[in-house]
Amino acid sequence: MFRGFKKGLAVTLAGMLALTAAGCGGKDSASGEKEQELTVLLDWYPNAVHTFLFAAEKQGYFKEAGLKVKLETPAGTDDAIKLLAAGKADLALSYQTVLAISRSEKIPVVSVAAVVRHPLNQLMTLDSSGIKRPKDLEGKNIGYPSIPYDEAIVKSMVAADGGDPGKVKFTDIGWDLIPAMTTKKVDGIIGGYINHEKLLIEKEGAKLTAFDPSKFGVPDYYELILAASEDGLKKKQDLFKKFWEAAVKGQEYTVKNPDESLKNLLAQENKEFPLDPEVEKKSLQILLPLMDAGKETFGTQSEASWKSVTDWLKESGQIKEAVDPKAAFKNL
Repeated sequence: MFRGFKKGLAVTLAGMLALTAAGCGGKDSASGEKEQELTVLLDWYPNAVHTFLFAAEKQGYFKEAGLKVKLETPAGTDDAIKLLAAGKADLALSYQTVLAISRSEKIPVVSVAAVVRHPLNQLMTLDSSGIKRPKDLEGKNIGYPSIPYDEAIVKSMVAADGGDPGKVKFTDIGWDLIPAMTTKKVDGIIGGYINHEKLLIEKEGAKLTAFDPSKFGVPDYYELILAASEDGLKKKQDLFKKFWEAAVKGQEYTVKNPDESLKNLLAQENKEFPLDPEVEKKSLQILLPLMDAGKETFGTQSEASWKSVTDWLKESGQIKEAVDPKAAFKNL
């Protein structure tokens, strides 16, 4: 749900707050027409899940739509929603559960597209731990990154499998997810992604099993979404629609040309956090099926998904105020 950053990786929050809200101006394109500027915040440093955006940029789809898109990395993964609400950015990649929780706290943000349609944050256990199913977590030690939401996921999974959540030990390991597993400090972790942490842990030689929360009592939620502020959506819906149409083209290009798109992504890497080409290639292979909307347009959201997620958050004690699922999203 939330991703941690290493010190020095991203721009500072103060720097982000200095961003000019996009759309206020623009530069002349080659045709002489004014390009409308949009500032889009990523959820984390550039990685495989953002390939479609960089493909749209590289292939000129944003420019064809009359847009000049600034893809920015925030200081922390929970900053994007705050910046959106403050009018300091136009769009931001975030998480379905984060947006639902934000709306319960009266933060006026709306999801405008579902990017990854299924959970990436999965319960991972060492094969050596003997855990074959969530019920086996009784008496085991699970590491998590200081986030109550992650505990709720595990407890729901154990309960759904007929186990006693009260018998599971939780250890707050911060963002030391990978070393906690490779040194066997814990029997398993929650908060790591199957397209990132799992791949890195396996590269260290550990053998893992990942359990999908949606198979054990947790809704099949959208892991990654694109969000806007309510005010921004009212004022710039047409621009946002143009942006997303170009992004859809970027996704279509990526599906047809994964290797070329990956090369383009790797050219964007942050020198302070270099990407591993092998890991990112495997990550993209994992992501593309999970981003596929089938017969629907890439990004399409359903009221049923938002209702199941908001209901579960309320039932698991993650939100106090009920959230109207119809108001939480809008398909562009």
